[in-house]
Amino acid sequence: MNQFTNEEVLDMIPKATAGDKKALETVLASVQDMVFNLSLRMLGTFPDAEDASQDILLKIMTHLSSFKGESSFSTWVFSIAANHLKNYQKHMFAKFPLSFEFYGDDIKHADIHDVPDLTQNVEQSILAEELKLSCTNVMLQCLDGESRCIFILGTMFKPDSRIAGEILGITPEAYRQRLSRVRKKVGDFLKEYCGEYGNGTCHCKDRVNYAIQNHRIHPDHLDFTKAVPRETMEFKEAMEEIDGISHEFSFCKTYQSPERLKKFIEDFLNSPSFSMVENTQGCV
Repeated sequence: MNQFTNEEVLDMIPKATAGDKKALETVLASVQDMVFNLSLRMLGTFPDAEDASQDILLKIMTHLSSFKGESSFSTWVFSIAANHLKNYQKHMFAKFPLSFEFYGDDIKHADIHDVPDLTQNVEQSILAEELKLSCTNVMLQCLDGESRCIFILGTMFKPDSRIAGEILGITPEAYRQRLSRVRKKVGDFLKEYCGEYGNGTCHCKDRVNYAIQNHRIHPDHLDFTKAVPRETMEFKEAMEEIDGISHEFSFCKTYQSPERLKKFIEDFLNSPSFSMVENTQGCV
């Protein structure tokens, strides 16, 4: 996460919109992790989340002059990101949608025993952790885009319902009701099938080779376990308890955004493309 306070970032926004490249870089870096984590949970995979995050950060940059401080900056950013992601179609699970029925059937009936050792000398415990983190992330793809966004917002970022309603364009009461329903749906699935977060028989350590065989994890490319989970994220100062079951979703960790995303910002700000945006906008 960036080393600047929220107040310092707000002070930099006028400088950024006036063309101060360093201030703009700081403003974008301050929300980079938040944007990436929302994208990752909404889209399911690191490559898709990285691509979408780049799009969103460019949107934030080109619309920054429209931020008037009527809401917090993080609320404004989240609104842009959520609207971009809810109907995002350029990701793997838009082409291959999932359902809880399909996921449950795979857990119950997959032949996980007659699979060769595919671990490539990577420790079983590391691969099991990668599978656990990947599986719970992909599980969210069983929700429709709107429900997924509500679940992620309410379970990971935890704003109060007034802020959440503002982000999603619904009333606080509607947000609370929909969050409670979708969390119950996810919670019921975990209780029935998952042995890591519920009472089910499925345990990641038993499915490692099956997951590798089906290209769900890759021993030479451990995205989740390399992105050390963070415990600090925006909005937590505004959290409220909605339904008393948030403890059931401890898998909703937040991650370091890839260094490639930071480099993308730096490279773009030093590219001819940025100069063209500056000239077109008059300011960013």
